[in-house]
Amino acid sequence: MRTRGAILLANIITGLALGYTVTNIGFGDFTELNRMFTFQDLRMLLSFAGAVAILVCAFALLRVRRTPGRIHAGVIPGAVLFGTGWAISGGCPAIPIIQVASGYLPALITIVGVIVGIRLCRWANARYFHLDRGSCGL
Repeated sequence: MRTRGAILLANIITGLALGYTVTNIGFGDFTELNRMFTFQDLRMLLSFAGAVAILVCAFALLRVRRTPGRIHAGVIPGAVLFGTGWAISGGCPAIPIIQVASGYLPALITIVGVIVGIRLCRWANARYFHLDRGSCGL
């Protein structure tokens, strides 16, 4: 039987293992991320592509199907902002947490930026855009 505590414990263990792995292979390093975004080193980019290929195969084997839905107007600008933030800060929202845990305290600025950005997004959406909250959890 799955309990909330067991699921939480499994998530914590998985998160710690992922953080340990990401840190030890260098994916939490700003220089490494910068080299990926400037196409100086394709190792990380190929790792991501390999992960996507594995997921595509797993989803095909498990017969996972995407439920039909519409893409709302915020997807494209959101993706551009997310990618820009990732390139500037040196990581997706999880990487700064790994960086702080590894002792790289300047990543705290990125974490604050993520929190401020989420709050600004919610405020702007409620006031101006009124986009479907859907799976994004605005």
